[in-house]
Amino acid sequence: MGKVYHVAKGGSDHGNGDAGHPFATIQRAADIAIAGDTVIVHGGEYREWVRPRNGGLDANCRVTYQAAEGEKVVIKGSERIDTWEPAGEQVWRATLENSFFGDYNPYATEISGDWLVDPRDHAVHTGDVYLNGVSLFESADLKGVQNPVKREYSPYETWEMRRERIWNAEESLMQWYCENDSERTTIYANFGGLDPNEELVEINVRPCCFYPDRRGLDYITVRGFEMAQAATNWAPPTAYQVGMLGPNWAKGWVIENNILHDSKCSAISLGKEDTTGDNEFTKYHRKPGYQYQMEAVFRAADIGWSREQTGSHIVRGNRIYNCGQTGIVGHMGCIFSEIYDNEIYHIATKHEFYGHEIAGIKLHAAIDVQIHDNHIHHCSLGTWLDWQAQGTRVSRNLYHHNDRDFMIEVTHGPYLVDNNIFASPYSIVNAAQGGAYAHNLVMGFMVQYPVLNRSTPYHYPHSTKVMGTVPTYGSDDRWYQNIFVGGGEKDRNYGTDAYEGAAVSMEEYIERYWQAGAADIETYESIKQPAYINHNIYLQGAAGFTREKDSWSGTDGDYIKLVEEEDGIYLEAVLGKGAFELLTEQIGTKCLGRPRITEAAYENPDGAPVVIRTDLLGKAIPPVPVPGPLQGLRQGKNRIQLRTTAGSNWRR
Repeated sequence: MGKVYHVAKGGSDHGNGDAGHPFATIQRAADIAIAGDTVIVHGGEYREWVRPRNGGLDANCRVTYQAAEGEKVVIKGSERIDTWEPAGEQVWRATLENSFFGDYNPYATEISGDWLVDPRDHAVHTGDVYLNGVSLFESADLKGVQNPVKREYSPYETWEMRRERIWNAEESLMQWYCENDSERTTIYANFGGLDPNEELVEINVRPCCFYPDRRGLDYITVRGFEMAQAATNWAPPTAYQVGMLGPNWAKGWVIENNILHDSKCSAISLGKEDTTGDNEFTKYHRKPGYQYQMEAVFRAADIGWSREQTGSHIVRGNRIYNCGQTGIVGHMGCIFSEIYDNEIYHIATKHEFYGHEIAGIKLHAAIDVQIHDNHIHHCSLGTWLDWQAQGTRVSRNLYHHNDRDFMIEVTHGPYLVDNNIFASPYSIVNAAQGGAYAHNLVMGFMVQYPVLNRSTPYHYPHSTKVMGTVPTYGSDDRWYQNIFVGGGEKDRNYGTDAYEGAAVSMEEYIERYWQAGAADIETYESIKQPAYINHNIYLQGAAGFTREKDSWSGTDGDYIKLVEEEDGIYLEAVLGKGAFELLTEQIGTKCLGRPRITEAAYENPDGAPVVIRTDLLGKAIPPVPVPGPLQGLRQGKNRIQLRTTAGSNWRR
């Protein structure tokens, strides 16, 4: 048994940290806690960046940080400012010495990095200003504070990115602007007629709330905290990815039952360390960002990137919201992790900046990562898996009211997507190959395309060791026992009809190769990979692959829809007899085969055969299952509760 240290408001860092003499700061306990020790933090607000000094020895001998049971503990990356002075009509000014910020001034640090697209004409800083807990908008100049106008959408926002704002028109008029020189930083703000010295006004001053400043501190548990208002920077896969909370390239962390919100960019980082590259594309432009990312993978291998050194984290039961870039981000450091029972929402919906690394969950190299039982909604993009999502499983998640629900890009399989509900009008972007989709409900349109100008890595099964690199030819996908729902967008694919023209077996594909001239890479680029599609249901105009042997298309009276009510989210459906007469089977390793490129089996992370045994709500899947994610569906009318309003665990 290790020691137990206590931290409490009113304590003293000169005490011994026992229950009767608690420390005043979490950092004091973090300086001395070692493997086997527990740090219990009592109720209150702690404005500090906690940097653990030691990690655990293994999964059973950890360093544990937890909020005291039943007590609210908040760690903030901000400080309260109550020295505002009038500086014009409804404009206030606060001037701070730069020494106030220490070695990191968020109001002199611009959000920047690879694949950041917008804005280009003015700076957006990692700092922010909060009025009674709500972040204000940064103005491009002082005139915007003096004469604020309702914010418009960025020119980079396409139609599918539009959604109801969580900030109303009045809040968008409350803006701030900063100036600084070698000695002072001045922040101007419009608080909509409120006196900031009487309200709670806070500004970001720290980049993190709980994040080691060195690598390799393994087996740490962080449990039960609220963390907010960190000045994190943009975190692309070619950068040092820092989050408000995270392990910093370590192994075996457990991050559970926390409330995480208002990180400028990312809440949790399971991502890349700094020695393998840090925004070289943006700094130098000598090579494409793609090439720097490829180099990062091989550089990571040189420093020991493996199951033994990093990953295998558990992220569960957290509520994550109001972050500018991602709820959870990671490149390579996320391998072999499990992310489940989280609620993630309002990610990248403020639209102060935009780039190509935005999502509720955005992971690169998610090798054998299991993402399941999450509720992800009202995000610019729900989940985006990019590069090397090999052995990854996305299962039993509920997606809705996102600009897009799910995207997978330039990865080669095997990966498994099963028993999810994709309920947004734009459901899936598939720029990958070698995927297996089973028992999903897809209620929006899908986009599928090859990517032939980027060759990306694939790995030996259940390993970080690179086996080769290859372009993404598209297809080589399996679609078994899903339900598709049509929609109103013209020239969109609401079912499996995007696979028209594909072969239906490897034998047929190889025959087409011979017919196309049997040359080298140019032949493979010219022919579609096979598609394996069967036992799907198509409703409300969704169209299927014409060579699908056994499917069912509903009549005009058949439908499925999501309904939100005060006590939760329900699925309502009317299905005819034919939906229950398909000769389906239990899906698993045996029937899924192997992707053409990786030639690896669809398996569990431990190498055992995978069998899809339970549906979205945990109900057992029988030998002859019903298509879709709910085995409780019956002929005729259905109404099934998917989520209650209580708690982040949305399962019944």
